[in-house]
Amino acid sequence: MKQNTSLRDAALQYAVIGDLVGSRQQTSRGEAQQHLLAALDAVNTRLPALQKLEPTIGDELQGVYANLHDALYATVLVRLALPESMDCRFGIGEGEVEIVGTSAYGLTQDGQAWWSAREAIDDAKARGRHFPGLRTRIVREGSDQGDVVNAYLLCRDTLVSDFDGRQRRIALGVLDGKKLAQIATDEGISTSAVSQRHRSGVSVLVESIAEVPR
Repeated sequence: MKQNTSLRDAALQYAVIGDLVGSRQQTSRGEAQQHLLAALDAVNTRLPALQKLEPTIGDELQGVYANLHDALYATVLVRLALPESMDCRFGIGEGEVEIVGTSAYGLTQDGQAWWSAREAIDDAKARGRHFPGLRTRIVREGSDQGDVVNAYLLCRDTLVSDFDGRQRRIALGVLDGKKLAQIATDEGISTSAVSQRHRSGVSVLVESIAEVPR
């Protein structure tokens, strides 16, 4: 998808840092990495980005988005696109992304958005000890621990953390605009079974995503 704003031109960006949850417990680290790459590709084909989501070092990944809606959407899409045995934690930082140079790996970056994203993912990990379903936090200039976006993320993440693999796939199908009958065919189950799963959390997730302003 063509992007109208480049990473260099955007005044305010949303940096996203993610890491795999419990990656060391995966039977095959190589297979887990392939699943992650497939999930990131699924997100990048669905959603425009100033800098598409890509793996960095170890189990981490990062990307940059032009608005809050897309940053929040990207983080939940990754989780839905991963198999049931895998999950991902995220930190989102709002602010400027400064290009300080180039290297063999691309643009060398710094700036408030990245510092805030790192702070946010550390906070998500710490809070996850008390709220096991939590996967995403955001740090924004001028916001405090009462940030309404973080309240939304706590509820959204807890909902998605209870999804099994089929609910994840159904949610992705609905978000892609598929009819429930088509999803039922894809899953090899009845339309009524898909409808039941849709009522059991998927519809709430889809509506919550639509309600986030761009």
